[in-house]
This record gives sequence, C-alpha cells and structure tokens, in this order.
Amino acid sequence: MFQVIGERINTSRKKVQAAVAEQDANYIQADVARQIDAGADFIDVNAGARIGHEKADMQWLLDVIVPIATVPICLDSPDPAILEMAYAMVDKPPMINSISLEKERFDTMLPFLKGKTCKIIALCMDDAGMPASSDAIVTRAEKLVSALDDVGFKQADIYIDPLVQPISTDITKGNMVLDAVRQIKARLPDVHITGGLSNISYGLPERKIINRTFVTLMMAAGMDAAIIDPLDPRIMATIRTADMLLGNDDFCMRYLKAVRAGLIKS
Repeated sequence: MFQVIGERINTSRKKVQAAVAEQDANYIQADVARQIDAGADFIDVNAGARIGHEKADMQWLLDVIVPIATVPICLDSPDPAILEMAYAMVDKPPMINSISLEKERFDTMLPFLKGKTCKIIALCMDDAGMPASSDAIVTRAEKLVSALDDVGFKQADIYIDPLVQPISTDITKGNMVLDAVRQIKARLPDVHITGGLSNISYGLPERKIINRTFVTLMMAAGMDAAIIDPLDPRIMATIRTADMLLGNDDFCMRYLKAVRAGLIKS
C-alpha cells in the first residue's frame, strides 16, 4: 500500500511559521487532523525555517501535535541534537528525515541512528552533488542501505529518496529516476522508495498535472511512498487509483471506500 508523508507542517510555509511564532495551537492541530483525515500515514514536522529557533519551535510543535496525532511523526531536521530531543518526545516509532552520503551529514547522523527504533529516509546525495545518472543513484542507494544495515536497520525500515530532478532543465531526468527506481527495487526489494515528486515539474506551467502523471509512472516503477500535500484531492485520487490498478488494494476496497466518500470523482 502506498504511504503518504504529509508535508504541510513546515515553518517555511508562511501560515505555519506565523502559527508557530504566535503559538496558535488550534491552527496546527486542525491542519494535522485534516492531513490525517485525508489519508496521511505520517506527519512530517520541520521547524528549521526560523533561524535560531529550531529547537524551541520543534519542541512546541511536538507538544501540540503528538497528543492528537493518530499516525507516526516524521521528524525532519539535519541536526542530530534536535532529532535526539524530538525522538524522546514522540509516542510512536517515528520516521527520521534524513541521512545522506554527504560526509558531514553522514558522520553525524549514523551515530544518532544506531540503536533507534524508527524508519529512515535516505537521500541519494553525496559530496559530489546531485546524481547525474541512474547508475549513480543506484550505487548511492546501495551504499546507504549497507551503512544502515551495519547499525541495525532492516531494509523494510529504509526509505530511499532517489532525488527527483527538474525535467525542464534536462529532458532525460524523468527516465533517469524511473530507471533507477526499477533497479533499486530489483536489487533491494524490501526497501521503500519515497521523495518529493514536485521537483519534476519545476519551471513548467500546469505543474499539478505533471506531478499527477509522474506519480503514476513512479508507482509503476516501484515507488511506494511520497512526501506530498494530502489535502490536494486530485493527487490523492490519482494515488489511490494507481495503487488499486497495481494490485495493492484487495478487492478494490480502499478505492471503493474513497469513491463512496467522494474522494475520487471522474
């Protein structure tokens, strides 16, 4: 079953930043509840936009969100000290966003992750920058899985992000990431594939139709999770329908339930 990581609680969004600055708990809780009702399987929480306030903002957000969240939290920070504090505050095994092969990040995140009960997003990024080929993505994925295996992670708890890149700057980027996802799933069948889909449409008009089409292609290649806005009804309808067509919805029950609820319309 495809998993949705709700992306909305991020202080880079103006309304969220204002709510955090004003400590408007009602706004944050209402947004989280709407994401869960819409089908979010995780709630991503990122408090990094207000420079110098990340620790206090993350603490306040978790104080507000944890008591009402019925799904796990995705703790989103590059700072292991912030993540250590946040990990102690959640009441369900969280998802951690994220580790990469960039030396500074890798060397600080791996000790933090050792012994933790959580899921981990692993970015196919290293100090050379964004991957330039599908083979580079696959090689980095394999290195990340090997390193995480060494500190006790099962493949099923690892979510590889192959780093979707804009097709507007290079028409081959779509096929590059699709090929990489197929290879990763062939070599590492138990890992999950996730990421931010909207990068594919950067710089182009009518981005939402591009994103909706691309998610179906990625799901067919093996993607089974994404960081998206679950309050976008059209992409959620596309995901639910594609999941059913790919055989991940026994007796089409989730699809039929969503249609009856008015969540999928032709």
